[in-house]
Amino acid sequence: MKQIIYLSLLLMTLTGCSINDEKSVAAKTSANNTIPSYYSDYVLNPQVSDDRLLQEVGQFSRDNRGELKVKAAEHDSRTFKIGSIELAIKEAKILHFKPDYSLIDFYHSYTHDQEFDFVKFFVEIKNTSNQPLKFAPIAIVNTSAGEKVTFEDDIYLEDLNGEIAPNGMKKGNLGFIIEESTVNSIEIMTSDVFSEKDEKINDGETIRVEF
Repeated sequence: MKQIIYLSLLLMTLTGCSINDEKSVAAKTSANNTIPSYYSDYVLNPQVSDDRLLQEVGQFSRDNRGELKVKAAEHDSRTFKIGSIELAIKEAKILHFKPDYSLIDFYHSYTHDQEFDFVKFFVEIKNTSNQPLKFAPIAIVNTSAGEKVTFEDDIYLEDLNGEIAPNGMKKGNLGFIIEESTVNSIEIMTSDVFSEKDEKINDGETIRVEF
């Protein structure tokens, strides 16, 4: 009987250590990082884990939405002028994601894999004109591995496409599941810029992101 009690206590101790070790690893990877200022006022996405502190390849985090690991990252912010639209790409990452079980149904409309890689971008879009404009920051994504995805494949769904108010600004994430994570570069094609009446004002831009 004493042996059974001892083994039970030992198992509980080891299990507790394992959980604490996992939490320590998750915390340690981002302990020296701070959340970039461009995330100010950003509301966390309900279906994708928080990656704001993940800034280096190999860093890992876990929250109630799942587990994330960085496979590639580019933090050189660049701004592009497309007519009266200013598009800033603040960061680009390739992440491996294992969603929490509660989100499996949501992701089944994108993939049948239990875990997967995706490329994500944090962007800011400004309308510098005095009239409403329509614009999509990412219409098409082409990877150096030959994959192509479109705005319809976005997993963040943060309402960044469409109309932008006069002198208005939007910011947030766009993310796209990819089959091949060995990617050296990504080519982004924005939409054209349109008026409120769907009249084309400016051609879109092609942007290359190197990892």
